[in-house]
Amino acid sequence: MKPRVLILTLALIMWQSAMAIGAVRELYVSPSGNDANKGTAAEPLASMQGAVARAIALQEDSAIDGFVVNLAAGTYSQYEALEIDNSLRKPIEFRGSDSDARTTISGSMQAEKFTAVEDNLWRVRIPEVVRYGLRFEQIYINGERRFRAQSPNRGEFAGIKHVVQIPIDSTNLGRDIYGWEVRNITPNTPLPFGDKCRTAYIGEGPADGNAKVAMGRPLITFFHKWDTTRRPLLHVDSCGVMTIAGRGVYPWNTIDNRSRFFAENDFNFLDAEGEWILSENGWLYYIPCQGETIENTVCHIPVAKHFVSIKGAGTEQQVDGVKFSNIDFLYATYLTPDEGNVQMQAAAGIGTVVEANFARNIHFADCTIAHTGLGGIWFNRGCSDCSVERCHIYDVGASGVKIGETTLREKHDEITHHIKVDNCIIQHGGFVFPCAVGIAIFHSSDNQITHNDIADFRYTGISVGWVWGYGYSPSKRNIIEYNHIHHLGWAQLSDMGGVYTLGLSEGTSVSNNVLHDIYSLYYGGWGLYTDEGSSGIRIENNLVYNCKSGGFHQHYGKDNLVRNNIFAGQIRTQLEASRVEEHLSFDFSHNIIYYSTGVMCGINWANVGHKSDYNCYFCTDSEKKIEFQGIGFEEWQQRGQDVNSTIADPQFTDVAKGNFTPKNKTMLKKIGFKPFDYTKAGVYGSKEWRKKAELEEEQKAAFAKLVDDYEKVMITDW
Repeated sequence: MKPRVLILTLALIMWQSAMAIGAVRELYVSPSGNDANKGTAAEPLASMQGAVARAIALQEDSAIDGFVVNLAAGTYSQYEALEIDNSLRKPIEFRGSDSDARTTISGSMQAEKFTAVEDNLWRVRIPEVVRYGLRFEQIYINGERRFRAQSPNRGEFAGIKHVVQIPIDSTNLGRDIYGWEVRNITPNTPLPFGDKCRTAYIGEGPADGNAKVAMGRPLITFFHKWDTTRRPLLHVDSCGVMTIAGRGVYPWNTIDNRSRFFAENDFNFLDAEGEWILSENGWLYYIPCQGETIENTVCHIPVAKHFVSIKGAGTEQQVDGVKFSNIDFLYATYLTPDEGNVQMQAAAGIGTVVEANFARNIHFADCTIAHTGLGGIWFNRGCSDCSVERCHIYDVGASGVKIGETTLREKHDEITHHIKVDNCIIQHGGFVFPCAVGIAIFHSSDNQITHNDIADFRYTGISVGWVWGYGYSPSKRNIIEYNHIHHLGWAQLSDMGGVYTLGLSEGTSVSNNVLHDIYSLYYGGWGLYTDEGSSGIRIENNLVYNCKSGGFHQHYGKDNLVRNNIFAGQIRTQLEASRVEEHLSFDFSHNIIYYSTGVMCGINWANVGHKSDYNCYFCTDSEKKIEFQGIGFEEWQQRGQDVNSTIADPQFTDVAKGNFTPKNKTMLKKIGFKPFDYTKAGVYGSKEWRKKAELEEEQKAAFAKLVDDYEKVMITDW
């Protein structure tokens, strides 16, 4: 165990011990309580915020070293974030019920029962829309996310034929390119643009003046390479020309005729089961799914934006010592700003329902975060020695967990470090922001991302680093180990990977992970992806299989070690590398490469400066030759590469059943491969917890069918 990890573990144990030996004041909270009460078992409080206020009132008592807040089982409606700042100077732990009856913090209101308009159309009045100006863009039916009416329908996308961006200046501000009013342009924003996208016809828009005018403008979500851009739709003419407003897209990733989109929030799009739309006069219309009846349907409407905000006053005034255990945080909203959302890799600027700044010793254990418009948890600025363990984060609008800032601070003590995310299930994300990732580490060091199950995101699984190139990066010594990362991409975005890295990363380990079923739209869809400037990374003992574009790809970097991995059965290419540089880009040794479809290596593998030796290559198709971009194996060896490598069948135990244990002892000895137990990757603990991490068979089958359908079409790279 590393010294700092040992210190963090001992500190957590000591803090827990101190909270358990009598120097702690216990407070009690109940759904039937009252925040005017004293917080005793006989007179419980009603909310976590009430408990914080009570703790602040009691903390001057020198006999009290900290607080434990016992939350009884039940549901607590919470529409504003729990705020903890330096007013609370002693540790506090919020303990939910550890019985089968959970403690739930709910940010939703429950609608009345639907009534039938037609056989396949229901509606319910939401009076708060007119009475209080309530807006919402997500609803949940029987605990499942439902999507606003869209076109094309969910899972389908429309193409773009032509794009023109026209700046809006002082002469035409407030008007779009045809003269129609642009109400969503804010005059003080720097140089907004009007984007004209010539597309297939998608509808005339809502009919003004009737009772079914939708609440808010229709919205367009564009998918372009690794980004998404969300913009309000101003007008669609009879030729299918859309006019949208907002800042122009950044030049390094434009919207072009290879981009795709869908439109939402128009009554003309309400045509598929599970779709809904809200009218301006408060009627929520919904097309029920098969099996749903009015009697068995419960509709939750999220109201809260955030659940927890922990914020110290600076590095010298951190909030120190807050823990949450056995609490479910469910249902939170996200409202799109009037100007939409700009493109941002990894949805980097999108917030979370739980956020900490200038805080240390913040811990989440055995908690659930689900049904959100934003992401899950963010240890943002100036955080350290925090953890997320055995938590279930799913059905989120953006990322699961984020660590560090995208702003590079001059003061090193403002940079987040030593965050642990262990044994968590982080699945089903990016539903509002498809470019979000499971776990994102920005400017942050010495973090441990271990034994997590990350699946069903539309982009990357784990992203590490936030510097493009060889400039200074604080993102060092990050440990990405024993994670199970799978079923990513879903052919929606490109330039993605199971584990994605950026910048100088000395001391970082990406090892003992299992990565599989990663499928991009165009280029990308790699298992392990060392992108711009990735350097000093050890990539070892990983099992990578069934990825679209390669088990390993390095764009550019230096001194990376890729050793003792199994790369098996990628779809189109097994290995790829891009930029040719004068230095050693990576050392590729003691690996097994096994495949049946596609080619062995691509892009620029043969020319990139790397050392390759003691590897085993094997193709199950005897008609194919092992070649390195047209270079035969013998000629490749004559060039000084793979001199001690071999072409041999590793004799995996049962590839069809996912058993990649090699049995060819002669081959193992020849290349010096050390077998590793890849079954240790993923979550651990009870049978029930491990079972919860398994994707449903229907979803795995849907992914396999999607891949099969796209491979039949064979969409080519950019």
